[in-house]
Parts: sequence; C-alpha cells; structure tokens
Amino acid sequence: MSVVSTEEIRGHFPALQRTHAGYPVGYFDGPGGTQVPTEVIEAFTDYLLRHNANTEWKYPSSIETDQLLKEARVTFADFLKCSEREIVFGNNMTTLTFHLSRTLGKLWGPGDEIIVTQLDHQANQAPWRSLEEECGVTVHIVPMLAENGKLDWDTLTELFTQRTRLLAIGGASNALGTVNDLDEAARLCRSFGAYFFVDAVHMASHMLMDVVKTDCDFLACSSYKFYGPHVGILYIRENVGESLMPPRLPCAKDYLPESFETGTLNHEGIVGAAVAVDFLAGLSKSDGSRRERLELVFPTLYARSHRLLECLWDGLQEQRGVQLYGPGPGEERTPTIGFTVRGMDSSTVAERLANDSGLFLSHGDFYASGVTAALGLGQQGLVRAGCACYTNDDEVERLIKGVAALCS
Repeated sequence: MSVVSTEEIRGHFPALQRTHAGYPVGYFDGPGGTQVPTEVIEAFTDYLLRHNANTEWKYPSSIETDQLLKEARVTFADFLKCSEREIVFGNNMTTLTFHLSRTLGKLWGPGDEIIVTQLDHQANQAPWRSLEEECGVTVHIVPMLAENGKLDWDTLTELFTQRTRLLAIGGASNALGTVNDLDEAARLCRSFGAYFFVDAVHMASHMLMDVVKTDCDFLACSSYKFYGPHVGILYIRENVGESLMPPRLPCAKDYLPESFETGTLNHEGIVGAAVAVDFLAGLSKSDGSRRERLELVFPTLYARSHRLLECLWDGLQEQRGVQLYGPGPGEERTPTIGFTVRGMDSSTVAERLANDSGLFLSHGDFYASGVTAALGLGQQGLVRAGCACYTNDDEVERLIKGVAALCS
C-alpha cells in the first residue's frame, strides 16, 4: 500500500484514547471539526515554548516566527496548488469571507447582482447577503432540491446575467455531503465575467483542491476540518487581489497577501495548520514532493471513507424509522450522512448515541439552515455522521447498532 493503514493513522490521535459510557469514543463529528494528531499538538506547543514572538524584528525568536509563517504559506500553496503570495491567513473562513465581501462590496451598488445557494452554510450566505443593505446589490438564492439534496442547476443557470458580479458556492455540503459541479460553476462565471468564490471548508477535508483546475478567483477553507487548529485560509488569485483595496490600517502592508491580513495573526495556529498538511502528506510512503504525496493520499483516504459510507448508508437504511437525506453512496459525495429517526429530535438521538454507545455525532442544522428548511425539518434538525481518516469498521458497525437500538 502506498498510504499507511487506518490503524497506523489512529495511533497518531490521542483523542481516540478517550472513553465514554464504557466505550472508546467513536468520533463522527469530523464535519464540525476533526481531532488533531500528535504532530500538530507538538508543533503548536513548540512554537509557544521556543519561538513565540511578534514579526519583523532583529532577534532570534522574531526571525524564527517570520520563517515559520513563510514556510506555512508555502505549505498551503502546495495544498491548494497556487503561489504563496496568494495565501491569506485569518481567524476562520467566516471572518475571511466577511472581510472579502466588504472589499468587493466597495466596487458594487444598485443593479449589481450576487448569487448564493440554499445548500450552503450561512458563512457563505450571510457575508454576501449583508451587502444588500450595505451597498444595494441584489442577492439571488439558488434553491436546493429536497428529493436529492442537490442544487437546482436550471435555476442557477437562469440567474446569471450581465449584471452578475459574483457566484458564491460551496464545494460540498457540510450537512448532506453533496458535491457541487465546480467546473460548470466556473464556466458560468467566466461566460458572464463574474467572480467565482468557493467555500471549500467541507470539501477540502476529503478532496484535494486545485485552484488552477477549479478556475476560481477566491477559495476559503479552515484547517480544523482537516486535523489542524482553528485557522482560516483564503486563496486570492494574484491578478485579482492586486486590484482590490481591503479595509486595513494605515500602517498595514498594501500588497498581497498581507494587505488582507488584519492585525497580529495566530502564529501558533498557523504553524499547527501547516503541520496538519504535512501530516496528511506524510501518510504517503512515497518520496515525492509534498504536493505529489498529497495527490496519492487524498484519493486513497477518499476510497476508504467511501467504503465506510456505503456500509453506514446501507446499515442505516435497513432501520425502520430512519430517513436518509442527500445523494446516495453511488454518487460523488463526501462521507457525511444526514439522517433523522422517526419520533425523536436530532438532539435526543445524538445524546442517546453518546451515552448509550460512546458515539459523538453532531445534531441540528449545522448553520446550513437553508438545507433543513428545504427538507421541512424545522426545529427537529438532522443527525450528522461523518467519517474521517481515523474512522474504522468497528465504529461504523457500532453506530449502525446504536441507531438500531433507538428504533427498536
């Protein structure tokens, strides 16, 4: 095998030693934030213990911080396949998206239009919708089709006009695992001269991003969804970013990428986030470059998690009273399943699975409130199970049995 086994991977995650209700904890909450390997924890701690300083001063710890941040940009440039000058760091995807929306909003006004989708997390809706009041743009929302958890692409296509300034779309749904056709989205944007923004927070955990192939102008993700700390990353196409003027302090740099970074960054988090990427690359047994190793690792992890997804989907589908939502396992999707149990709200299901079976699952709408509204779930919400690189067959089987016990 060119990628280390799941059991070897599990040895890197101290959180898997935790027990609850007499069971080793099975973490199915990865879509809301994955567990963190030892390498990331050690890098985070080592920075604070040995290199902690502010930047651009002439003493060793400051010089070391400058170098670590520079190396982190190079790492994420490899991760997204872009230049390090196109990598912006921030608190999280939401904050970065608000910052970008304010920057672009200065260019627009009444008569300009933005397209967002009902399938998306609020972090990829609210920053753009806020521009309706702030600068008078019109925001259109593409509906989600409840029967399959996919976007209504006919409507999306019809919404594009010469007045369209930006399409903001998620690469994959954090609630249902639906994967969107980014190639078609890019084609539409290029045809109408619109900017193309991709929320890759959920997708980047499972599919290796290539911003050149995706042909996007902006792409955002968060390292805590792929085994790192809480740090946001924003790709800005260089020739686009050079023409933008983000809100900033007079003393701040006026060139990419620092022009989009406000204040002192989370240095220890950025260092840890870069190590999370190196952890993933290090799962390959090959000697190639970082990007080449990532290109080996991601398809293998996707295939493993998709096999677990199929087992989980089939096992849950057999249970009376369980309703599954979104695309089936035969389609391209992430290993994230949204489901309900008849007669129980999602919070009760999650609580019972934790206390009866030691399984940690998310519940509610996951800030993808448009999805639960389209599904007619209201306050009941969804239960969400996501497979990560450390998920194994025993945990999937335990989850199926745990849900079966709730239905009996």
